[in-house]
Amino acid sequence: MSTAPIAGRVTTAATGDVVVFLIGMRINRWLAVRRWPPVVAAMPRMLKELARDETSGLLGYRNHMSGPRNFTVVQYWESREKLLAYATDPQRTHHPAWAAFNRSARQAAGSVGIWHETFLVPAGSYESIYHAMPPTGLGAAYGVEPVARRGERAAQRLAARPGK
Repeated sequence: MSTAPIAGRVTTAATGDVVVFLIGMRINRWLAVRRWPPVVAAMPRMLKELARDETSGLLGYRNHMSGPRNFTVVQYWESREKLLAYATDPQRTHHPAWAAFNRSARQAAGSVGIWHETFLVPAGSYESIYHAMPPTGLGAAYGVEPVARRGERAAQRLAARPGK
């Protein structure tokens, strides 16, 4: 992915529904050091596995850290079905990592917390504008295209999108 800004205004080239998956962890007890490194290490392994498989359905992701104990990954998926297929496949990295976390969580008394949220955003219900930015978010996941008309507002673009 390029880090060079794109001149002018562009919008995502996404069409149809968009699946946004947020997943994160929080270190609740710093002194429980043996409990949180396996959780921290699991996500990079899963993302690497997904990136190697062009048919996985993962279109892009971005890591975020808020403070020293909160970690979040924003992921964009081709479909909810592909996200669920990955999560439940016993041959893929997620399934054993989830089982290991559950075993550890029973013994760790809340040392590490995890969370996730899945959003299916219908066609015509999302909007994006990037100005002097490298591909980011939906634009990085789906590609970008120029904003069509000078002065066009976000509400006009949403109203004109298919599925609205």
